[in-house]
Amino acid sequence: MENTLLSLAIIYVIMWSMWLIITAVMRYLKSNTSTGSDQSAVLQSNTSSSRCSSSFGLNARRRPVVMQNYQTFKTFDIIDDFKDHHYREFSHSVMHSDYLNVFRLSDKNAKKSYTIYVRVSESRMDLLRAVIIGPAGTPYHDGLFIFDVHFPPKYPAVPPEVHYHSRGLGINPNLYSCGRVCLSLLNTWTGRGNEKWLPNRSTVLQILVSIQALVLNEKPFFNEPGYDSTYTGSEGARRSKKYNEEIFILSLKTMVYTLRSPPRHFEDFVSGHFLARGRAILLACRAYMEGADIGCIVKDEIQGCRKVEKRNLQGFKRGIANLMNSLIVNFTMNGSEDCAEFHLTE
Repeated sequence: MENTLLSLAIIYVIMWSMWLIITAVMRYLKSNTSTGSDQSAVLQSNTSSSRCSSSFGLNARRRPVVMQNYQTFKTFDIIDDFKDHHYREFSHSVMHSDYLNVFRLSDKNAKKSYTIYVRVSESRMDLLRAVIIGPAGTPYHDGLFIFDVHFPPKYPAVPPEVHYHSRGLGINPNLYSCGRVCLSLLNTWTGRGNEKWLPNRSTVLQILVSIQALVLNEKPFFNEPGYDSTYTGSEGARRSKKYNEEIFILSLKTMVYTLRSPPRHFEDFVSGHFLARGRAILLACRAYMEGADIGCIVKDEIQGCRKVEKRNLQGFKRGIANLMNSLIVNFTMNGSEDCAEFHLTE
């Protein structure tokens, strides 16, 4: 019995020693197969936890490629498939000549700066995806808002169906957390005359531009029916500002979600957009925390801002503070290198 126990103990010691040796060898090989640039990148990552740290995992060699793809990203293009499209399981319908209006979107974008980017599927021409950049001067500025469109079999007698990728956040009275888009052109809200869908006259371009210009506007609080007449004067202005603060925080959350999980065929566009606009977004956050009105930053400059009353600012500052470091980490992981100054300490 004693010999058996002794033998088992010896076997256990031998196995434990072998495991330690194998582990040490693997660590040695791993450390020596890293290139000098990889090692410096790791050091930089470890010593700059207070800096913005990317897409995940965008490295120095990949960054120029992403920026090139972003700068040359077409406003309209045809892609192979839409595996992540909201309406991918819907019945296939026939393509209509209204698509010609979408093809012209690229020219109109260049002239009018709508900043709307569209992709359609070669195999499913009844599906369309649009990414709309939030307009400057609004609480949606610099955000990316994703919409999936389906052209039903009865189109254009009926309007297309539109779904907003909300990530569970209701960022506007017209954009529900469930993804519903409330718009007269879609016949999902009341309207008169040209406000409603008119077969053979209304276009998908009208819908996309209406979302950007009329829905994602400077004072979305008043998009709620009846609020423009119920809340007037100083009370309306106060409620509108408070709503803008809440919406801006939700917009920041949407940025983080979109950067972490970009829509298919827009990956480099999303990454490049936040590489180009990351610092400006953080500058805006700082200005708003210091009391500037939401949306007063246009072309990266503060314009016509008034200070928000201190009693209304504290909750908003806490909300921004909770998101700032998350933005910094995600922007840095995306390749940004100029975010360290915005890190907030507790």
